[in-house]
Amino acid sequence: MGIIGGMGPEATVELMRRVTRRTRAEDDADHVHLLVESNPKIPSRIAHLIEGSGSDPLPEILRVACNLEGAGADALAMPCNTAHHYADQIQAAVSIPLLHMVKLSVARIAAAGVAARVGLLASTAVLRVGVYAREFAEQRITGVLPRRQDELMALIRGVKRGDSGAAAAQRLAEIGAELTDQCDIALIACSELSLISAQLANEARVLDSLDVLADAVVEFAGARTR
Repeated sequence: MGIIGGMGPEATVELMRRVTRRTRAEDDADHVHLLVESNPKIPSRIAHLIEGSGSDPLPEILRVACNLEGAGADALAMPCNTAHHYADQIQAAVSIPLLHMVKLSVARIAAAGVAARVGLLASTAVLRVGVYAREFAEQRITGVLPRRQDELMALIRGVKRGDSGAAAAQRLAEIGAELTDQCDIALIACSELSLISAQLANEARVLDSLDVLADAVVEFAGARTR
């Protein structure tokens, strides 16, 4: 499995950790073979898509994807919801499948058959370019946005600076609790938020897209899951 990483670096490590924890292993050889390029020099998706500044990240993302294919990856995974804005271009650039975190997350919600309104805990870039909008429309799901989106965005920026402590986790839990009151299920749709989601993840009506991607990696690899 090739991991298009660095967006951000901690989120990349967290995906690797979740893949490892999900794999039932008796020894090292039972784990999933991961080829990882964690490249934090990929231009900011937030700057490019929200602020209209900075370089286009797509050329560097494509370079990483092609590097991983050339190194022998059988499939790709990318632990960044915002970067899935470029998923079609990534898939067109390689001959191996991209495990599409957005499609997989929405498909899991739809398969449960209990959600018509899904709250999105995501970066403003994800909301602005409609990363989830098409998938929601196909499943007749209505997206619900947090009332405190500016505060949520501040948490995301804080995690990128290394602020991922208990106070940040508590603020996310509060925003998430408000959101779950307005919807059937809340979706953690930013891998930075996944890093501070421990309190929120205990709620029954919360799904983390990074968990969905980790499950897909283990399943694709044919590893035994816990």
